[in-house]
Amino acid sequence: MENGSYFYLMLFENMGYIRYAFFSLGFILYCAIVFFNALIILAIFFERTLHQPMYILISCLSVNSVFGTAAFFPRLLTDLLSDTNSVTRAACILQAFVIYSYASNEYTILMLMAFDRYVAISKPLQYNNIMTPRMLSVLISISWVYPMLCYGIAGILNARLTMCGNKLWKVYCHNWEIVKLSCANTIVSNVFGLFILTTTLIMPLSFILYSYVKILIICRKSSLDFRRKAYQTCIPHIVILLNFSVAIFCEVILSRVPTLELPIGLSIIISLEFLIVPPILNPVVYGLKFPEIRKKIIWSIKSCK
Repeated sequence: MENGSYFYLMLFENMGYIRYAFFSLGFILYCAIVFFNALIILAIFFERTLHQPMYILISCLSVNSVFGTAAFFPRLLTDLLSDTNSVTRAACILQAFVIYSYASNEYTILMLMAFDRYVAISKPLQYNNIMTPRMLSVLISISWVYPMLCYGIAGILNARLTMCGNKLWKVYCHNWEIVKLSCANTIVSNVFGLFILTTTLIMPLSFILYSYVKILIICRKSSLDFRRKAYQTCIPHIVILLNFSVAIFCEVILSRVPTLELPIGLSIIISLEFLIVPPILNPVVYGLKFPEIRKKIIWSIKSCK
């Protein structure tokens, strides 16, 4: 029995020279994620006309993407060039904390975006009185602090577990995989994990669905021009929501259903989708669908030239 001072990421073993191809692909993806999200953040930050709740929340999504991928890609690229692929227990728990905080932050931000669209469409005359800068600041702070607080507590609980193994069959540190290596009673960690899942995933998703159903009901009773404008702002959010929800659902099923046997390559791709596709898709969708953001980005590029 060992206390688990180090964990070993076993999926990096015996990769041979293909690891250099994966390194190149990972490096390009990470640079693209940082570049595209930085464009969105800077465009909204420097353009005063974009200092509105909807655009500020879009920039929060980009900040969250940079936050989450910063915990994954640098470590991944290092492991691809390393021969040992070991990580200290503290560093592993920290990586899991950031990655899962990122996933929960994404849902809480999407929930705020759904609330913002619901207020804008259902109560347009009261919108500015409801979505004040102070209210927006409070909501954004809660959407970030609460998930991080929850996963901070989960990290402390995991750090206190006695480990009977140190081999993780993942390419990143995974909370559930760490818990499964423990030979101590994990009922507290499991119950708290379900609590986090309910409050940071199921509840926000339920509120998002409720908001868009209400918006749909309002649009059906409104004019064609009103529906067109409402759909124009809501469809990008729905695309992002569906993409992220499918990615998270696949990751949860893959992690929690031990009898599900998939080829190792496919299981890796599915488990990494929520860390790769949304951070790239988010800025592309919002940059293309919102003319105000697109014009500012094009103007900034032309100014640089």
